[in-house]
Amino acid sequence: MTLYPHAVINLEALKHNLECVRKFAPNSKVMSVIKADAYGHGVTQIASALIDSDAFAVARLSEGVALRNAGFNHAITILEGVHTLAELQTAVEYQLAPVIHQPAHIEWLLNVTDLPYCWLMLETGMHRLGLPSKVISDAIERLTSYRNKMGLMSHFANSDLYDDDRNFKQIAVMHQLAEQSGLPICMANSAAVINLPTSHGDWVRPGLMLYGISPFADKTGADLGLKPVMQLKSTLIATQVLAPGHEVGYGGEWTATEVCRMGVVSIGYGDGFNRQLSNAGQVMIRGVLVPVIGRVSMDTVCVLLKDCPDAVTGDEVVIWGHESLSVESQAVRAKTIPYELTTVLAGRVTRKYQNGQS
Repeated sequence: MTLYPHAVINLEALKHNLECVRKFAPNSKVMSVIKADAYGHGVTQIASALIDSDAFAVARLSEGVALRNAGFNHAITILEGVHTLAELQTAVEYQLAPVIHQPAHIEWLLNVTDLPYCWLMLETGMHRLGLPSKVISDAIERLTSYRNKMGLMSHFANSDLYDDDRNFKQIAVMHQLAEQSGLPICMANSAAVINLPTSHGDWVRPGLMLYGISPFADKTGADLGLKPVMQLKSTLIATQVLAPGHEVGYGGEWTATEVCRMGVVSIGYGDGFNRQLSNAGQVMIRGVLVPVIGRVSMDTVCVLLKDCPDAVTGDEVVIWGHESLSVESQAVRAKTIPYELTTVLAGRVTRKYQNGQS
C-alpha cells in the first residue's frame, strides 16, 4: 500500500480516448499532443500507449529530442518552434518538424533543406504565434525545396465556446489559404475536434481529451464519452477531535463551531495540490465527499470528517479521477483549469501505470 500521493494512470482509458478522437474526426490523421510530460502523466509511458497515433506534438525542442532518445520514430512536431539557427540544426539532426512562426525562421529554412517537415503557423485570430497570410504565401513561393514537406497550422482562441463567430472567422482564413496553396492543414485542438468539424482538415491535434478531460466548462470528460486517465490518490495519515473554537492550519482560517472530527491527508502544494483549494476543495474517503478545511500546506491538507465518521488512519483518499470527483470539478473549486492541476503535479508524486480500471 502506498501511503504517499500517487497518480494511477490507466493506459486502456488513454487508448479508448484516442479511439474517440478518431470517431469525432474519422477523415483526419491524429497528432497526439504529449507536451509538458504528457500533461503530467509521464511522456514516455503515454507515448508508448499512444503508439497508434500518426504523429506526436510537443512544445519544445528538448521534449522532441528526449522522445527520439527514448526510441520513438514517429513524426514529431515542435509547437513552439526553434529559436536559433543552431536549434534548427538540432531539429535536422533529430528529424523533428518545427512550427515556423517568425520571419527569421523562413530565412533559416532557405539554407537548411533536410528537415523532414515543417509547419507554417498562420495567424488567424489567436495573436500569439503566427504570420499573416501574405507572409505565409510569400514563404511558400520561396521555400521550393519544402513544397512537399510543409503544411499550414493555426490555433483557436475560443474553440471551447460553442457557436462563437470568432471560430468560424479563423476557419475561413485557414481554408482560404489552404485552397490557394494546396497544403495540408492542422488546426483542430481537443475542443475543435469535438465542436468544430469543419476545422478538422488533414490533421487534428488533440491534447486534453486524450487524458479523458473535457475542454468545455459545462461538461466533464464522461459527458463526452471519454474515460479519465489519471486518478490521483493519497492516504489519511491522522485524525483528531476538535472542540468549538479550535482553529485549523496556518492563519486559523477555519474554526470549529461544534465538536467535530478532522483528518489529515498526505498531499499538499509541494505535490501540486492547488493552494486555491484551501477551504474550497473536496476529497473522497470511503466513497464520501468531505471538504478541505483550512489552508493547504506544503505536504498536507486537513479535511472535515463529519460526513465520514468511520474514516480511520490508513484509509485511501481520492483527490480526483472518480465519477463523483472529477478533475474538472476540482479545477472549478480551485478557480483554474484542469490543464493546470495535472501538469503541475510534482515529481515526488509517484505515477503508477496499469491497464484497465484503477
